[in-house]
Amino acid sequence: MIPYGHQSIDDDDIAAVVKVLKSDRLTQGPYIDEFEEGLARRVGARFAVAFANGTAALHAAAAAAELGPRDVVVTSPLSFAASANCVRYVGATPGLVDIDPSTLNLDPHRIPQDCAGLVAVHYAGLPMDLAALPHRPPLIIEDAAHALGAMTPDGPVGNCAHSDMCVFSFHPVKAITTGEGGAVTTNSSDLVDRLRAFRHLAYNYRLTDIQAALGTSQLGKLDRFVARRQALAVAYRERLAGLSLELPPEPPPGFTHAYHLFPVRVRDRRRVYDGLHRAGIGVQVHYVPIYRHPIYRDAFPNAAFPNTERAYEGLLSLPLFPDLTEVEQDLVVEVLAGLL
Repeated sequence: MIPYGHQSIDDDDIAAVVKVLKSDRLTQGPYIDEFEEGLARRVGARFAVAFANGTAALHAAAAAAELGPRDVVVTSPLSFAASANCVRYVGATPGLVDIDPSTLNLDPHRIPQDCAGLVAVHYAGLPMDLAALPHRPPLIIEDAAHALGAMTPDGPVGNCAHSDMCVFSFHPVKAITTGEGGAVTTNSSDLVDRLRAFRHLAYNYRLTDIQAALGTSQLGKLDRFVARRQALAVAYRERLAGLSLELPPEPPPGFTHAYHLFPVRVRDRRRVYDGLHRAGIGVQVHYVPIYRHPIYRDAFPNAAFPNTERAYEGLLSLPLFPDLTEVEQDLVVEVLAGLL
């Protein structure tokens, strides 16, 4: 089976992990600091705080922002449920805003003026243009689980040029991996203190030194990984042009796409999905909209998100990861073309 995503691990990564396993400290040791400092330096932020996973990092960001029961924080319906769940975890109310079909990101012109905050999802690795917001909510948390390595006209995603905090995930299918893991970057000394206290004192959301060493090794390969993803995306665009499908949105001038996902939109998705899986190609759907999840159906009983619905009806994420070979990509294109 060719998966839609997969980690890229080499001997340097293994050696970094073995070095920690042979050391005296497997957790709460020096490798956490090294990873955090390296991540902050890479994205141009003052601080980075590592967490056990991306969901924990989102939870910590919402808690550090001191959100509470009177606050409504909006996010995109086209995302992993954690983008909204983190708001619920702290007793605040999640709101949803329909997407812009030209980006598949949340439509900035639909953000209500009275919301307390925004969880800005950079869907598939394409940064949402936070500089273009008609008005800035009091709090902005970037959900950049897909977007490590992406760029905006203001620099790398994660530098918090137009946000208070930025959250990353290091799951194996992401740009770099720590096995499981996440992080929050910020330029605020107050927020970083709250993030660290939350990690240690509230929920024990610590990352181990084993994971941090792997992350540091992987971080040194981030540019190569992202460049390979971008090259594969170019090849997909060239090979799939003219077929009866919709290609993912391209980045606007001044932006670069991290291509965590390559989501095409097809007619009769169920048939195409099944045909690809029968051929050993593990395409995936990203995502079932948040308002369709049982936990949110009562909160959004009359959900009206037409752009999200239209996108969701056809979305399929094609295999895209640094170790995907040309032969494998050829097979994906051949089988997909035969099903359209």
